[in-house]
Amino acid sequence: MISTLFELPTHLRLRLVSALDAGALTPPYGAFSVRSVLGVVDGETEISAALLELGELGVSGHALAEWLRTIEQQLANRPKADLVWSGPEVPGVPARDTRRVYEELMSTAQHSIWASTFAFFDGQKAFEVLARRMEAVPDLEVTLLLNIQRKWTDSTAADQLVRRFTERFWNSDWPGSARPRVFYDPRSLELGGPAGVLHAKALVCDERVVFITSANLTEAALDRNIELGLLVRDRALAIGVARQFRGLIEHGMLRPLPME
Repeated sequence: MISTLFELPTHLRLRLVSALDAGALTPPYGAFSVRSVLGVVDGETEISAALLELGELGVSGHALAEWLRTIEQQLANRPKADLVWSGPEVPGVPARDTRRVYEELMSTAQHSIWASTFAFFDGQKAFEVLARRMEAVPDLEVTLLLNIQRKWTDSTAADQLVRRFTERFWNSDWPGSARPRVFYDPRSLELGGPAGVLHAKALVCDERVVFITSANLTEAALDRNIELGLLVRDRALAIGVARQFRGLIEHGMLRPLPME
């Protein structure tokens, strides 16, 4: 029942704090008293019961106010996720644009970028912002995780597929002179159908911001398809995602693309 107080909107929790501090709300915290402080709200009975439960545990009104104030401070400091969409906009629904989020993060990174995508088309355009940022910030460490696809009817040796992808990527797709590290999942090249593919679509910027999305680095996904993602500014989460990618590399589960 006490959890009810965690679920209150901020403005209602702060009203409780003010009323408890001023002595306007006192035990036994009846539903009528709660209503007089908060106005007409759903769940006033549950709120009353939660306050009463704490009171019966010996928590005074002033201590209860301080506890609620601490809850509010902690909730305010929790990372908040931004909703990120591609596709048609819905009036009244606030959300950020997928392409703009990608370009903003890539163009502002100072130390490192981890970028993973299942597919990309027109690499010159898809990686343009990132390539320019690498040239502007020479110490920027950029790691790309890309999928190399084997078509179902293709029986070409895996090393030859990697060689073809390498030549095309560095000669046609990558638009800059400074080069990132690139890794791929070798399971996608197994004959008889892939045992697994690199399907993650994510971006980690400076190990402080994480963008996880359904969108590949394609014009359709960034501009036209209905795609959904979350942008989270949380250092612990960002480090965790980067550590997962790094671990896959260190354990040989992802292999480096040759530099030429």
